[in-house]
Amino acid sequence: MNTETLKLIQQHFPPQDPARIQLYSLATPNGQKVSIMLEELGLEYDVHKVDIGKGEQFHPAFLAVSPNNKIPALIDPQGLNGELQALFESGAILLYLAEKTGRLLGQNAEQRYQAIQWLMFQMGGIGPMFGQVGFFHRFAGKDIEDPRPKERYVQEASRLLGVLNKQLEGKTWVIGDDYTIADIAIFPWVSNLIGFYDAGELVGIERFAEVTRVLNAFRARPAVQRGMKIPL
Repeated sequence: MNTETLKLIQQHFPPQDPARIQLYSLATPNGQKVSIMLEELGLEYDVHKVDIGKGEQFHPAFLAVSPNNKIPALIDPQGLNGELQALFESGAILLYLAEKTGRLLGQNAEQRYQAIQWLMFQMGGIGPMFGQVGFFHRFAGKDIEDPRPKERYVQEASRLLGVLNKQLEGKTWVIGDDYTIADIAIFPWVSNLIGFYDAGELVGIERFAEVTRVLNAFRARPAVQRGMKIPL
């Protein structure tokens, strides 16, 4: 990122401290993943709310960090090689922060790839499918008379919960005893599905006792409680 681009970003999103990590986000599941990660790691950061109600996700300053106009995005002035690092896509940001700090990615290579594969499970399955359930259940999908789209996404969301429920049997967290980016990626979406989307009954959440157990443990973590509210 060149100096002029960074200046454009800082003019629109003034940093409190330019030496700290800069987070551009909203308190949605994808945004919460990164704020929770930062809170769990205890890293100092400035947070900037991207007001999608005003179309701020299309502002050139935000597009300079996130060309796909989606939150979250992040700038780390002290990247892995000591140079500024700009990132978009929540999964990539979680991996970056885990590798930067050497934390929350398992204790060995096997656990690392276990965490990564369940991160991909969230990115490719839980996120898109739970989001579609939310659309058809809470938002504009209610105006669509054809029941098949909603039924399709509800069925797939339930299937994914079943996969997750099976994985959690006999485990403290997704990959075992260690809390990792897999948990940080998955459980904001589960929380949102049964909370904000109010779709717990719709997907039969009562059938997934292991998911509920781990969700409760996740929600009880102080860093999670802080991160879920960022930005206000």
